[in-house]
This record gives sequence, C-alpha cells and structure tokens, in this order.
Amino acid sequence: MALTVSSVVSVDGIDVHVDGEGGETIVMVHGWPDTYRLWDGTVAHLKDRYRCIRFTLPGFDIGKPRRAVSLDQMSEFIRRVIEELAPGGRAILLLHDWGCLFGYQFYARYPQLVSRIVGVDIGDTRNLKKASPAREKLYIMAYQLWLSLAWRLGGRLGDWMVLRMKRLMRSPSDERFMGSCMCYPYYYTWFGGGQTYRKQFRRFEPSCPMLFVYAKRKPVMFHTEPWLDQLRARKENGVVAFDTGHWIMLQQPERFNQAVASWLSATAVS
Repeated sequence: MALTVSSVVSVDGIDVHVDGEGGETIVMVHGWPDTYRLWDGTVAHLKDRYRCIRFTLPGFDIGKPRRAVSLDQMSEFIRRVIEELAPGGRAILLLHDWGCLFGYQFYARYPQLVSRIVGVDIGDTRNLKKASPAREKLYIMAYQLWLSLAWRLGGRLGDWMVLRMKRLMRSPSDERFMGSCMCYPYYYTWFGGGQTYRKQFRRFEPSCPMLFVYAKRKPVMFHTEPWLDQLRARKENGVVAFDTGHWIMLQQPERFNQAVASWLSATAVS
C-alpha cells in the first residue's frame, strides 16, 4: 500500500494514522481515557526517523457506534495493522495504560511481529494482588468498578461518570473526546462472564528488548520490584522512573521523548 509522509488508512473500519517514512515502524497504543491524539508530541519527535502508526482503540471513538472488543479481537486488529502497514511485517510497540495490556497480550500471541517494546506505567501485573497493600487494592477496585458501571449505564450519566473520574485522577487528556464507550475494558475484566479478559489472558514474558517507563507520583504502582529486577537483568533492557503522574508523555514530554528515542537508537539493529 502506497503511503505519503502523513496518511490515514482504514483497517477494519478504524482510522489508522501513519506519519513518517523511517525504516522501522512504531505502533503506538493508548489507554483510558485517551485517543490516538495522546501521541501527538511523541510522533512529532520521532517521525523523522521512524514510521509512526497510531489509532484510537476500537470502541473508544465517541463518534462511532458503541462496542466492546475482546483481547483476542484486539490482538487480531493489531496484527492486521502491522502486517498491512509496517514494512517487513514487524514493529516496535509503544504502549500506555490499557495499551500496555493489549500490546503485551498481542506480543504473547504474535512475538514474531514485534522487534522491541516500550511499556509506559503498566508492567506485568500478575503478582500485584499479593504485593499490593490493602488500601491500593481498594483504590483499584473502586475506580475500576466505577468505570465498569459507567460502561453499563452509558448515555449522559455514564459520560458524566467518566469525566468525574478523569478529573479525580487529574488526567491531562482532552475531555472533548471522552465517553463511557471507553470503559468496556473495565467491565469485561470484572463482569465479562465467558468473555472476561481473565479467561483470554496469556502469560507475558518478553524475549525481545524492552524499555519500561513508570511514574512515581501516583497512588498505585502497576508493577512489582521483582519484575523490574527481571527486566534489568538483561543489558538490552531499560527501566526509567519519572517524577510525574500516570500521563508521563504529557507531563514531561521532552524528557519522555528523549528517553524513548535514546533507547531505540541504542538498541537498533544495524
């Protein structure tokens, strides 16, 4: 498929934004309550050296019909994006929030399509239940059940609940593009029945190089220290902490973009 320096391509009915013509491709996946716009600054920083691909997660676009997407379906969508738009059929994954879970699960299914991973603020959460204090578990349960209810209710009330939680969490993301449609991952984690994410979950053990970037100024850590130690044990991996909240790329954009660019350059295969 012929692409210009900046193109918008439809993949399975989702607008996929492609910027840059670099030899390597970066697929950027956002989380809650964001859209592809989360990565605007990062794309501006990287597009001279990489082909940057991003999209609003299926089901997250408030201008489209409401729908939920399973882990398997999300992985298939990302596979289609990479196979259709990434030269050579492999990509770097740049992931944040739910984008981490979706990206890690994609890697667990299709490791051959991923060259490197940059995970932002969500690590391997397998042992969090054992490691987290009771107050952190209650915090996680409270906001996730609130957002699950927002999805179930929908409409104006559900949208209000999303904005209320967004403000409580001090998210800097743009409220114009937020709605209860973005909350299905929480609902299907807790109440998905046969479609619950827990039943589709696969073990994430990256063998490719990985950079993990996390924020220190937040009420809950979504990784464990033993997991960080496992990452650090491989010299090609990196771990970088930021004195910010959860939205690192918006709160310290220059340092974030430089950290990502430097690590990518250092781990590039000639």
